[in-house]
Amino acid sequence: MAMQAGTLREEFDDFIRSDEFPCVGAKAALARGTIDFFAAEHIDEARDDLPLYKALTAFGKTLDNEAPFVQSFVAAFAGPTDLDEEQFEKALWNRLQALHNIDAATGHDWTSAVDSDASSPHFSLSIDGQAYFVVGLHPHSSREARRFSRPILVFNSHEQFEALRADGRFEKMKDIIRQRDIKLEGDINPMLNDFGYGSEARQYSGRMVPEDWQCPLAVQEPEKTLESHD
Repeated sequence: MAMQAGTLREEFDDFIRSDEFPCVGAKAALARGTIDFFAAEHIDEARDDLPLYKALTAFGKTLDNEAPFVQSFVAAFAGPTDLDEEQFEKALWNRLQALHNIDAATGHDWTSAVDSDASSPHFSLSIDGQAYFVVGLHPHSSREARRFSRPILVFNSHEQFEALRADGRFEKMKDIIRQRDIKLEGDINPMLNDFGYGSEARQYSGRMVPEDWQCPLAVQEPEKTLESHD
């Protein structure tokens, strides 16, 4: 797995560096070395859920939400590579549900910084007290910017983007990304909304979901143990 992980990381880095990839925030994070990378097996299987959870929570503890740059956590899966958009979306939410289940079982409340209701315009995924916006990539995405050779989940800090928004850097970055997206795709991804203007859960998989789409995430009450009060 180590050699495969190294190869996958190199391929992902090349994907981010490419002129066609529109996200300048990801390019800056790669240049600064602020992307944590976790290599897993299959996104449609549960075997790596606990190691992934541990790696993501370790990343969360290193986040500097006031830093003037983006820090991201990337979970890269070796396969499957033949999932269509709906199958990928199902696998994505299964993995996020599993991460949330582990989080709740270890006594963690949903962070008060965001809503736990996935239909809310103020929703973000909460893991170990950190709020994340998740971006899914896979080989059969209808959006070229989200089309990578393997399934990928990118976890971006909600608090970090709010800090960037507060001092104006986010708007500049967003405008550049959208201009690059138009050049690449011919239009802006119709699923994209700013935080507070529609649920971001609709954006996670990259699929153009219908108006009546409902997020499959089932939020659990945290287990209250002695450890959860430490």
